[in-house]
This record gives sequence, structure tokens and C-alpha cells, in this order.
Amino acid sequence: MSTGSPTTEPAGAGPGATAGGLRFDVITLFPELFAAHLGHGVTRRAFGAGAVQVRLWPLRDFAEGAHRRVDDRPFGGGPGMVMLAQPLLRACAAVRADRGLPAAMPPPPAAEGLPVVHFTPTGRRIDQAVVHELASGEGALLVCGRYEGVDQRFIDQCVTHELSLGDFVLSGGEIAALAVLDAVARLQEGVIRRDSHQQDSFSDGLLEGPHYSRPEQLLVDGRALEVPPVLLGGHHGQIERWRRDRSLELTARRRPDLIAAARAAGRLSRDDERSLAHLGPAPAPGEPPPR
Repeated sequence: MSTGSPTTEPAGAGPGATAGGLRFDVITLFPELFAAHLGHGVTRRAFGAGAVQVRLWPLRDFAEGAHRRVDDRPFGGGPGMVMLAQPLLRACAAVRADRGLPAAMPPPPAAEGLPVVHFTPTGRRIDQAVVHELASGEGALLVCGRYEGVDQRFIDQCVTHELSLGDFVLSGGEIAALAVLDAVARLQEGVIRRDSHQQDSFSDGLLEGPHYSRPEQLLVDGRALEVPPVLLGGHHGQIERWRRDRSLELTARRRPDLIAAARAAGRLSRDDERSLAHLGPAPAPGEPPPR
């Protein structure tokens, strides 16, 4: 059996990494899926500078036997294969040792400062609040499952958080892990402008409104599509109000639950409520939003 070690990748784990940044360890069968994402786009600033360090741990390095098997048939029968607990336990112990923590991890929730995230359709849906929780800590261990699932004994012993991208099924946890890394990285200082964060969807509990750029008049199939005049007038107060109104309108039409939550939290002003009062009724639960 291999002793196991993190792969080398341009993600802040090398000599250029700065001390004190967030560190995310990723246990995966496919570490090669991460390289392109971590080295491109604006978030590469966070990974390259070491503000977010990413260390990839190939799971087969912790498997035994000539074939380094990491899965087997489920007890009780049924379709698919189940990821074995032993390789995952060894990988988790190696990560903890590399972080200077005791290799033997107490059962959750006593995680000794290392959140262990398992991506699964049964987990809590990832939202901006989850992203901020992860970004405000010191990182986490991300476990990317595959096949039919993971042996429950590993989950019971090591996992502190179960997270999901939504109500659909992927072939593995890598895409969810990449989504988390991207969302956390863009919150780091110097990656994007702070005022961009403040206008993001969900930053204040609402969806972000529409955007326009050049040209002022766009000709499509003989029709002139205009930029809303308020955006061209230079009156910053009116522009801010227009953007807020469009955000409220879009959220009310597509995610009325977010409007209810914002109202309950006291985040809606009198002007917000007046804008909402001028809209038509919100769609009934389960009714598709208007396009």
C-alpha cells in the first residue's frame, strides 16, 4: 500500500503559498479534474497567492492490493457499488497528520478544528450562507464520493457536514467541491472588488438584477433593443433604486421564499415594500415563474 501524499498542483500548496490562508484538502479519485479550474479565471489569484491552499489526495493511494480497490458490492444486494470505508479512513488520517492533528479522529461533532465535508444529494443545500461559513474558518477536508455511495461507517466516524448542490444527482462529488472552492475563493481579499461582492445574488438575501453594457442600442432581427434610460442618466441615487427594484422584482417572481425571509429578517425598507406592492401577485407554490 502506498503511504499516500497530496498531489502537486498550482493551487497554493507549493513554495509560493502564504502562511495563514485557508486550506482545503480534497480526497478524490480524479485529482486531474481540478488542475484546469484552479489555474484559470479570476479565482486563480486566490489559489496562486496561497490565500486558498488546495491539496489533492488521490484515494487510490490509500487502497490495498494489486488493484488498489476502493469500492465493493453493497451488503443486502442492490445496484451499484459502495466506496469502502478503509481507504477513506486512511486518507482522512493522512490529512489530519499532515495538518499536525491526531490521526485518530473523534466521532463528529468533535472534529478538533477540521470540518469534514461529504458531498451527497441528501445533504444541506449549499447557499451563500454555507460559503461564508467555510470562508470564515481555516478550511476543511472535502470528500468527493463516487458510485452508489459511501460506507455509512466512514460518514458516522469522520463526516461533520453533508452538503448538496441541489435536488439532482451527479456522478461524483468533484463538481460540488469545485463549486465550493470557487465560491470561497472569490470572497478572498484581492480576488474581485469588494463592491462586486455586495451586489452578488444572495449577498443581501435577494437575487441580483439585470446588467447592460455597450452598445446603447442593440439591433437584433431588425428590432432595436435599448438600455433602460435610467442607467444612462448618471444619477447614482436613481440607478441604485432602479437596481434594487429590479432585484426585488426578480426575486419576488422567481424566489418568493427569499422575499419572505428578507422581510422576516427586517432587511426590507419602506421603499422596498412600496416597490413590491406595485408588483402583481407572486406565483403560487410550485407554479413556474414567468420568463
